[in-house]
Amino acid sequence: MDDRRLSRALSYYLRHAPQELDLPLQPGGWVEVSELLEALGRQEIHASLEDLQRVTRNSDKQRFALEGTRMRANQGHSVPVDLGLQSQMPPAILYHGTPRTSLESILKQGLLKGQRHHVHLSSEPGTAAQVGQRRGQAVILTVRAGLMHSEGYLFYRSDNGVWLTDSVPPQFLQAPVTSD
Repeated sequence: MDDRRLSRALSYYLRHAPQELDLPLQPGGWVEVSELLEALGRQEIHASLEDLQRVTRNSDKQRFALEGTRMRANQGHSVPVDLGLQSQMPPAILYHGTPRTSLESILKQGLLKGQRHHVHLSSEPGTAAQVGQRRGQAVILTVRAGLMHSEGYLFYRSDNGVWLTDSVPPQFLQAPVTSD
């Protein structure tokens, strides 16, 4: 099984369309591995437990968690799911990578979760840059997360280290410094 194809399929089905496989998400977003493998097979995606273990282990962004007989996506869901994350005190500064074409709108409206459950933030600017580059030339926004938290905004940290919050109002964003 091609790891990239399997990773994309897992991202799609576990985060956005478990109903297409008739997979009910258990509390925490978990699905039984045996049911997942059977359902993937019905979609002509033939994978084994070893394939799931390898994709989970080798995912650069640690998108998935495999625990005992269950698997889940760590975050990024657009379907209703409670991942069971507890709110935490974030670092003073977090980062968000976005395409340059979105910058003007974000600086006016802030960061909005859109179809997902949360806005995703990184503790490292390099990670934010990688995320922002997926849809064009990236800019990195600085998020004053500590100040947001002190004003009552909640933050969560997923198992793979991504920081999550419901939104980031524009007053907590620092525009990127550019030389152009």
